[in-house]
Amino acid sequence: MKRTLRTIAERWLVNSSRVHLRRVNAQFADRVSAGMFVLDAGAGTAPYRDLFLHANYETADFEKVDKEYAPSTYVCDLASIPVEDGRFDFIVFNQVMEHLPDPLAVLTELRRVLKPGGSIICTCPLFYHEHETPYDFYRYTQFGHRYLFERAGFEIDSLDWLEGWFGTVGYQLEGIFRNTPLSPSQFSSALLYVFTAPLIFLVRVSSFLLAGLSYRLDIRFRYTGGGFPKNYVVIASPASRETNG
Repeated sequence: MKRTLRTIAERWLVNSSRVHLRRVNAQFADRVSAGMFVLDAGAGTAPYRDLFLHANYETADFEKVDKEYAPSTYVCDLASIPVEDGRFDFIVFNQVMEHLPDPLAVLTELRRVLKPGGSIICTCPLFYHEHETPYDFYRYTQFGHRYLFERAGFEIDSLDWLEGWFGTVGYQLEGIFRNTPLSPSQFSSALLYVFTAPLIFLVRVSSFLLAGLSYRLDIRFRYTGGGFPKNYVVIASPASRETNG
């Protein structure tokens, strides 16, 4: 029974952020010509490797979190990647910035290894729970992105919401569904549980249904007219010497 309920939840709670991440990375990969060098910085399981089969695709990660990793080309601190200046034509940098104690140092290093005229895609959360602890340090506004990228020697070509407001709403509702207490042992008294259990059950069921609906709306209708995004996506290129001083 528990397995069946878990399967139903997984099928209904489609993470729209992953759909949008796949979309923006596929668009980025379309800009890469055959044989160009691509670095996936902080690649983890390298989920977008298949988008760059036409390129010379390399990965870098420090591999210190207790999770699955794809074999990395370079096991290193991203602030010190053991390659020559300007090795890469494109850099993929997904969901990594929040895990860096010194993001400016890493962005400066990525600028070093990126060719003039190259391009980097960066995605990272504004609104997300703590994860991959203890390596989770920051959340970034659009202004934080602009400050750090420009300080590191980049020009921002575009800075957009990744998903729309419905994606953020769906994530909030899923959090209500998954974290609202339901077991009697989680309440201070049996009487409190008796009186609140029906309401809590209703809240959990409604948040579950609305979360799945919100995610599907976000995939089909990326509304950005209000609220705030769960993630930002930045496309940037090396600044000219004149611009960078």
